[in-house]
Amino acid sequence: MTRLVPRAHLSASLPFLFKAAGRSDLGYVPSHSFYPFSPVFFKVVLTDFAHGLSTPVTPASSAWVFPPKLEMDSGQVPLAMGGHISTSSHDTNSWHTHDIKLDWRHPLMIPVYVALGSVLTLSIRALASFAPFFKTRLSSGERDSGPELVDEHGPTGGLLSRFKETARKHGGLTIYLFKVARFISVVILLGLSVATILQDDKQGQSDGSDDSLPTTVQYDAPSKVINWLDFALYSTYIYTLLLANLSLNATLKWNDMASTHLTTILLATFAVYAYRDIWPLATYTLVPADQHEGLILWAKIVVLGFAAVIVPIFSPRQYIPYDPKEPTKDPSPEQTASIFSLWTYTFMDPIVFMGYRMRHLPFDLLPPLADYDHAKNLAGKSFKHLDVFSGSPKSYLLSGLIKVFAREYIVMTVVLIVKVVSAFFAPIGINQVLLYLENNGEGATVRPWVWIAWLLIGPLISTLALQFYSFVGSNVLIRVEAIITQLVLEHSLRMRMKAETNEDKTTDSPNGAAGKPPAAKGGNTLGKINNLVTTDLSNLTDGRDILLLVVNVPLQLAMCTWFLYTYLGWSTFVGMGTMILLFPIPGKVTQMMQKVQKEAMKKTDARVQTVTETMSVIRMVKLFAWERKLGDIVAEKRDAELKILIKRQLLHLVNANVNFVLPLITMIATFGTYTGIMKQSLKPSVVFSSLAVFDMMKEQLRYMIFFLPWMIQAKVAADRVDDFLKNTELLDEFAGPVDKVSALPDPSLLPGAENIIGIKDAVFTWSNEDAVDGTVTPSTRRFVLHIDDEVLFKRGGINLIVGPTGSGKTSLLMALLGEMHFVPQSPGSWRYLPRDGGVAYAAQESWVQNETIRENILFGAPYEESRYEKGEDFPAIKSVPPSLTVYLVIYQCGLTRDIGLFEAGDRTEVGEKGLTLSGGQKARITLARAVYSSAEILLLDDVLAALDVHTAQWAVDKCFKGDLIKGRTILLVTHNLALTTRIADYVVALSLDGKISSRGTLSDALAKDETLQAELAEEIHEIEQDNKEIDSKSPGTVPKQAEGKLIATEEVAEGHVSWESLKLFLGSLGGSLFWIVFVGGMILSNAASSVQTWFLGYWAEQYDLHKNPADVHISFYFTIYALLLLANVLFYTIGYGVFAYGSIRASRSIHKKFIQTVLGTTLRWLDTTPTSRVIARCTQDVRALDGPIASSFAWVVELALTMGIKLLSIVLFTPAFLIPGLIVALVGGWCGRIYMKAQLAVKREKSNARAPVLGHFGAAITGLTSIRAYNAQLTFCRESYIRIDRYSRAARTMINMNRWINLRLDVLGGLFTSALAAYLVYGPGRKDVLPSDTGFSLTMAVGFSGLIMWWVRFYNDFEVQGNSLERIQAYLEIEQEPKATKEGTPPAYWPASGDLKVEHLSARYSGDGPEVLHDLSFHVKSGERVGIVGRTGSGKSSLTLSLLRCILTEGNVYYDGLLTNSINLDDLRSNVTIIPQMPELLTGTLRENLDPFGQYDDQALNAALRAAGLFSLHADNDDNRITLDSAIAGGGGNLSVGQRQILALARAIVRGSKLLILDEATSAIDYETDTVIQSSLRTELKRDVTVLTVAHRLQTIMDADKIMVLDAGHIVEYDTPSELLKKKDGMFRSMVDQSGDKDALYAVVRAVGSK
Repeated sequence: MTRLVPRAHLSASLPFLFKAAGRSDLGYVPSHSFYPFSPVFFKVVLTDFAHGLSTPVTPASSAWVFPPKLEMDSGQVPLAMGGHISTSSHDTNSWHTHDIKLDWRHPLMIPVYVALGSVLTLSIRALASFAPFFKTRLSSGERDSGPELVDEHGPTGGLLSRFKETARKHGGLTIYLFKVARFISVVILLGLSVATILQDDKQGQSDGSDDSLPTTVQYDAPSKVINWLDFALYSTYIYTLLLANLSLNATLKWNDMASTHLTTILLATFAVYAYRDIWPLATYTLVPADQHEGLILWAKIVVLGFAAVIVPIFSPRQYIPYDPKEPTKDPSPEQTASIFSLWTYTFMDPIVFMGYRMRHLPFDLLPPLADYDHAKNLAGKSFKHLDVFSGSPKSYLLSGLIKVFAREYIVMTVVLIVKVVSAFFAPIGINQVLLYLENNGEGATVRPWVWIAWLLIGPLISTLALQFYSFVGSNVLIRVEAIITQLVLEHSLRMRMKAETNEDKTTDSPNGAAGKPPAAKGGNTLGKINNLVTTDLSNLTDGRDILLLVVNVPLQLAMCTWFLYTYLGWSTFVGMGTMILLFPIPGKVTQMMQKVQKEAMKKTDARVQTVTETMSVIRMVKLFAWERKLGDIVAEKRDAELKILIKRQLLHLVNANVNFVLPLITMIATFGTYTGIMKQSLKPSVVFSSLAVFDMMKEQLRYMIFFLPWMIQAKVAADRVDDFLKNTELLDEFAGPVDKVSALPDPSLLPGAENIIGIKDAVFTWSNEDAVDGTVTPSTRRFVLHIDDEVLFKRGGINLIVGPTGSGKTSLLMALLGEMHFVPQSPGSWRYLPRDGGVAYAAQESWVQNETIRENILFGAPYEESRYEKGEDFPAIKSVPPSLTVYLVIYQCGLTRDIGLFEAGDRTEVGEKGLTLSGGQKARITLARAVYSSAEILLLDDVLAALDVHTAQWAVDKCFKGDLIKGRTILLVTHNLALTTRIADYVVALSLDGKISSRGTLSDALAKDETLQAELAEEIHEIEQDNKEIDSKSPGTVPKQAEGKLIATEEVAEGHVSWESLKLFLGSLGGSLFWIVFVGGMILSNAASSVQTWFLGYWAEQYDLHKNPADVHISFYFTIYALLLLANVLFYTIGYGVFAYGSIRASRSIHKKFIQTVLGTTLRWLDTTPTSRVIARCTQDVRALDGPIASSFAWVVELALTMGIKLLSIVLFTPAFLIPGLIVALVGGWCGRIYMKAQLAVKREKSNARAPVLGHFGAAITGLTSIRAYNAQLTFCRESYIRIDRYSRAARTMINMNRWINLRLDVLGGLFTSALAAYLVYGPGRKDVLPSDTGFSLTMAVGFSGLIMWWVRFYNDFEVQGNSLERIQAYLEIEQEPKATKEGTPPAYWPASGDLKVEHLSARYSGDGPEVLHDLSFHVKSGERVGIVGRTGSGKSSLTLSLLRCILTEGNVYYDGLLTNSINLDDLRSNVTIIPQMPELLTGTLRENLDPFGQYDDQALNAALRAAGLFSLHADNDDNRITLDSAIAGGGGNLSVGQRQILALARAIVRGSKLLILDEATSAIDYETDTVIQSSLRTELKRDVTVLTVAHRLQTIMDADKIMVLDAGHIVEYDTPSELLKKKDGMFRSMVDQSGDKDALYAVVRAVGSK
């Protein structure tokens, strides 16, 4: 019966239920009712529209394919994902009127569900975007276009320009073309979907099955009824087409979302088809489920693969700036690389091969740093979790870091889970391959090539995951380094600057210093902070792999247990129980290692502190010939450190053996239970797959061995950094709660506050501990500044702060600046220094940066020609040649002539701590910085002390009276009353008890203070009254250099680590016996390990040879295996133990050579080399020598021997693989060579980029007070950002290179293992090979493959860390002073007198530098006192250095009759004592400073202190007196400069040299104390002591036996004072005649002559 259903009758047919066409090849697909808008309805309509006729529906032809039966009939083939294919037709001649419902669980519905989810998600996002629009429109009633979804404002212009602009908006042409290609792919998929529908329609019109396609479904359904699933997929493709269009035309926000959703849907579709139609091809039992579609199916899969996999993976990513307001012009390749490039690190190919081709890869060619890694952005992101002053809660440092990097740690956790799962592909592959061979393929369901592929795919996925984990983890490492470095710097800028001593007492150390920070307990601040950002930061970042311990290890162990249980049953739990019982052993070892590590850190701190302090006073060390003695002290500290390090090495050995043996004992217990108790037979497939899993367990324990010490070190380092951040004493403004930074009264609310500068009713101490009353005894009390009433300084005028040495003048300035702890004494107490108009500060101990003179003066301020450059109204300098640029501020500060002496003018680098400048030059540069600044208030701390009288008067007349000072408020600390009283508007005088003795105008202060009157009267006699301009003479035309660089650029070695560096390390390890024992032990250990593996296979093979398992004697095999294990451990212990002692020997030897070389170098080298470079070698490079270098070398040797033995094992069983094995080794070596060539260059650039960061740190801490006074913290932070970014750029490149090589070597190893497995399964002679031998070969191949990467990695680490060897080796070759010889030892009686004779002495600072002394000749008899005078730069200090052979000299110098050139330097300098203008002191007690090596008793030391004038500063019952037990901070930081000069003089007196040189040694001492000192020197010194005094004060040297006048390196006058005064035109007589105390000076000379 045939019935036509015309269109007009469709509605009448609606109640009639038709069954939709089912497809048995898809499994159970329920039919759908025919109702409006159902799939059947659309099928009918579409088909009618196409054919233009009614749909014939014939019951006879409607023989539907029924749902698959529960049991397959004959002639049916199983399908993937359920169902079957009927190969016979079904006759049905009746209607099926019952409903068959749709199966929503069908696999092909997955893409539909994903698409529906996408629709829902985008709809919600769209509504969310439109919500503000609707809200605005409803509230305002205005018409709005709403949010823009599609970019309708496209580019204008020609077609080509519009295309380029469109491509640019999408991130570039490549990205745009990929999107276009994907759009075309979606169109093709839509077409293929239509083709599938039409194909089904055509097949539905056939009467039966096609004999040529036996697996094709016979469709008995009506020809016009569509398959519901096809229509659903067709609708999905329509939606993907819409998304593809949006990805091309929408705005950036929406095209990204559209691309993401499109990729997700296509990927889901591809995954379904892959499982249904590709996976069956890898089996013996399944066929593709959709193969009836023929070529259309494979076309779909290919197009889907391209659109869903190729395009997303290979398309570059569009650059999205971290901060849209500050996009990077040149984004990092890491930010734009495709997913494939990012995961395989091909974006590193250009830089790696460039580095390989170039001799040295320079820094500028390194890839730019990603903007999200810029230090500024990292600080903004992280400080809110780490810095309490940025809003962070006061939590533990590591907790804050976890919050900052929570997203990264989540990603790393997911990736580790993937790694763990994929790691079992190889054991499963080995098991299945061996099982296939054992059974000759019987019962196999999966083809063996699949398991062989697993041996490649598993390691590939695992290494991709591991490398991505390392990539993310390493990024975190670099970011943590940047964050912690910046965090420590910014916190340091808030801390109270307290000088530190070595005292560990609970009470305060005695201190008589006024105006200087007291000695704090615990060590050197700068050394501690250096350690925080070097050693501690390295240890902290080394602990980044915490997830390997908390995620990877437990998860891998759990899966290992599951795997073993699957194959070995409950015997697995016996093994695990054994491991648990033995686990306390490594736990105990770990505790011991933690304890040793903490102790090692303390010893390292002690050594680093000693070296740091030695380098900070290295000039004094050389001038006093203390090199050998201090070298011995450093060596003693080093020996104490190495004793702990050898304990650490031996504990590592114990830990390694314990963790090597534990898995093997576990394996023995498991196999023993399996065979002995469970009575099961071992099979090669079980043994070697289990062995692979036991190796995994061993690897996890090795992770614990390797990473647990790093975790311990990281925890210790984190505690130290956290302690610094939480417990460092801060300034008062930061010390309170964050929400109430300061509880100090607000004087800005007082009447006339705009004119207030001063203090009222307050006490100031250097630490808040000092304010505690009760138990502090007088001998341990620190200096306290008392302001009992009110001190107000005059705004707009010059205010003098005067008082004797140690009275607290500097403390008063520090109190105003907020550097001292404020203790209010009444409710109305306050201190106020307005900063709105700016504050400038010039420290007494001049602070200069390692920059040019101009940069030091500008100090970050903009260059203003009107303030800086020469003006026409300065006639005194009009004679200066045009070739020399003259500047206003330099002119007023008296620096014109000094700059003229420099070849590069004000572009000359001053060196670290201004080493190339005299004390006077540094003081004037510091003054120029303050004067040039725009600050309204200038705080100047005794800036005139280091200047001679002429220069000081020039500064007063030209600077303090000049227009640059006019109208500004000056607070000037000075001893030079006579010069400064003429300009003073207000005077504050302090007494030794730290209280104000008088205040007011000059006349008021003098009336109230008799001591001040006497001091002023005395000083007036010392001041020259001439108005001669000291810089009126032209310095002459000086040849200019393009650059004024003083600091030598740090050399970067090129190529591999030099043989000299390697020989230095290898030769220090030991001799022939060392190498025989070490290498022999490693070979025998690895050989025993390989025999162990083979023996397990041999044991398993016995169960095939004996039908009864009881015939296999388990005890025999256990005994042999245990002996092999014991031999392995014994050989390894001997080999590594010998190496451990050898590495310690090498560390001691190299460190000793390094210290001796640095201490023995010349002053010129020290002047041109920043101390930070030396300290960097003493910290990070020595750390590398003690740890990474030695351990990396040991790993390189061990892994090389292991690889050789494993390859030899493979070749013994599979000789054909000798050549492939060698090829793999050669290719791996070639890749490693490319990598290492580039990596070494980057590592060197990284090391060199680290030193400027440390140098910036040192400069910031040294000048902390100045930085805060200038409010320049932000400037220093910005400079830190720049330096950190430079370091991070090199570090990121280096780490990405590591990922590049590791991935390639892992893939290479996987290919080798897979190729070997394929050969063993499919190659010739496979039937003759035992499964146990195949398993052994595969196990060796897997091990060999994995070791390639590790060997290259450790070899590279050794080469990279070897950069530290090169850096140390380079310092072993620096220029040296002459070494001591036997012939240079003077007679024992020498020197018997202080006779000094100089003949034709010329000197220069470097071989190619200009002469600074010219043909000097003079004779000083023993016991004579000679005064040396001359203006700044005349050569006075150069003469003193030349006498000690500290600079290059020509001519002859005879000391007590012996030519000094023939005497050993240490003998010469130990018998001459020089006191430099800026004396240096060591951390320790005063006794240790006077007598560092314990050669004198206290009586001699006290006598020297009395002779030096120390006791004249205070009475015996003075609370603040300095005693021999007083603590001295590093560099004398807790003493004033005057007090330091007194102690340095006392130290010189203690030495008792026959020749004493005073180089302006009393310049910072008040006139009264200076008078006492000079009197003591005349009476206390023996008569045969020759004294050379370089002085600015004429009264100091007027009673000398002779006077030497120097000018420009020449002696212009040399005779007795009386003779020189007879010369009418003489320079000395001119100086005396122009003095205000002419008569007194002449009287002194006459008095001396009459004696």
